[in-house]
Amino acid sequence: MAKAIHSMIRVLDEDRSVAFYKKAFGLEVADRLDFDDFTLIYMSNDEQEFELELTVNKGQTEAYDLGNGYGHLAVSVADLDSEHARFEAEGLSPRKLVEFAPGGTLVGRFFFVADPDGYQIEVLERSGRFK
Repeated sequence: MAKAIHSMIRVLDEDRSVAFYKKAFGLEVADRLDFDDFTLIYMSNDEQEFELELTVNKGQTEAYDLGNGYGHLAVSVADLDSEHARFEAEGLSPRKLVEFAPGGTLVGRFFFVADPDGYQIEVLERSGRFK
């Protein structure tokens, strides 16, 4: 059986992105591999083995075009209301809290936040299928 181990996104500014993911999600740098043309930064926390891989292409000065294919990353939290308030207090500009209940049945509660490069991250309350 396959096991998901990381997801990679390209970022423009290593320090800015590392600071965002640490502040927003408590991710720490687990490893950093520096090559001639690019640097890979693996970030994780004690909650899971899955890592976020930040790729910094050296010499890249323009923001990346995220295109129309990127959707979002998703994380789950135990207390969505507290996390939303914390994000606001940290100046991370979370979007509004949403209760997604088509047909009156609650599917999930969440909010979105954008990282410094414009990647969207969904923060879901742990319930139902969102563990």
